[in-house]
Amino acid sequence: MSRRKQLLLVAAVLVGAILIAVLMVTLRPETEEQERVEQAPLVETVAFEQDTGPLEVRGSGTVQASETVTVGAEVGGRLVYVNPAFREGRTVPRGATLFRVNPVDYQNQVRTARADVAAQDVAVLQAREELEIAREELDRFAQRQSTRDVLQAGIDPDDYAARILPPGSLAQQAFSGQQAGRDRDSPSRLATREPQLRSAQAARERASANLEAAQLSLSRTRISAPFSSLVEEENAAVGTLVQPGQTLGTLVATDAFEVRVALTEDEAALIPSLLRADAGRIPASVTFVYGGVTYRWDAFVDRADPILDPQTRTIDAFLKVPSPLRSGQPVDGGEDAPPGPPLLLGSFVEARIVGEVPVPFARIPIAALRPGNEIWVVREGRLRILPVRVIQRSDEIAYVTTQSLAAGGRIVTSTLRAPTDGMRVRVAGAEKQRRAGQSGGE
Repeated sequence: MSRRKQLLLVAAVLVGAILIAVLMVTLRPETEEQERVEQAPLVETVAFEQDTGPLEVRGSGTVQASETVTVGAEVGGRLVYVNPAFREGRTVPRGATLFRVNPVDYQNQVRTARADVAAQDVAVLQAREELEIAREELDRFAQRQSTRDVLQAGIDPDDYAARILPPGSLAQQAFSGQQAGRDRDSPSRLATREPQLRSAQAARERASANLEAAQLSLSRTRISAPFSSLVEEENAAVGTLVQPGQTLGTLVATDAFEVRVALTEDEAALIPSLLRADAGRIPASVTFVYGGVTYRWDAFVDRADPILDPQTRTIDAFLKVPSPLRSGQPVDGGEDAPPGPPLLLGSFVEARIVGEVPVPFARIPIAALRPGNEIWVVREGRLRILPVRVIQRSDEIAYVTTQSLAAGGRIVTSTLRAPTDGMRVRVAGAEKQRRAGQSGGE
């Protein structure tokens, strides 16, 4: 009996469950059918616009000196003066005396040389007077000799000698005697005193040369700065005994510094006048980060090395920065930026050179440049995958060109999992505007 009750109880439970299920199905509300909408991916974009005109060719390099000179002693002696500004890191103006060697010995040499010149001047005057006296004596001797010759030439044919020898023979003997007398009586070169005068003049020239050498040595006791310069190295102190040729310091010209920038062949091609000898100044600039603030100095391309580097296959362009010790101009700090530092020698700087591009180009963030030199552009709500030619690139931006550049659009900077050409996408900024419009309408 108990078993029958259990079966009836189970059957009642099953029937009740079935009735409840039928009742729930019967009383449930009818669901509205909605059209399935495919959700397009959301992308971040920036403007993709065509541009023309000058283009910045970017590079980097190290600041180096445009002129460097090593200064040292030209004469030996003890240093009696050293300029207080002749210290490493200090600047000295052009023409300033850097150091001076004791000049006493060289002043005495100049006095001695002047005395020798004065003595030789007297010797030259004496030789000239003796020359004039010798000429006068020789002239008187020549007159006496000519008178004697006239007397010897007069032969009387009636005298005793004429009866012994014919007149013709006597005349021939007289003529021969005249010639022998002339040869015997011709003055020697020493008798004219001309060699003595030339010797005195040569001694005068030697004394003058010694005086000039002594004056030159005296002038070399003072060493001055050849240009406005920065003292890079120095090794001089008062009392130091120096020798000729001894190095005492190194100076760097402060009127301009140089920056050597390596450019690829494609980058150099963007500067048409880079390798032309008659090219004018190509504008440029250099920037240097100091204390977290970027400072800028104006520059220009001074020259370019026409020899391609065999290892890096690059072309070296030399930028000249005038007045590098003046403070740099803050790039993005505004008026609140601290005063800029001078351009430091040896600092690593970013360089920008004004170039030209013959075709239109676009400036895009470097993150928008995809592998294989492709970009994603949104046009009319659809994604377009475009191949581009990279003109110039840096760590932040890239300059590219493509055939459909004039069509414009918005370039995608975010990532997509599986991008395909022509797929629908939603632009982040446009989606926010659409939602704001819907909420305003409600």
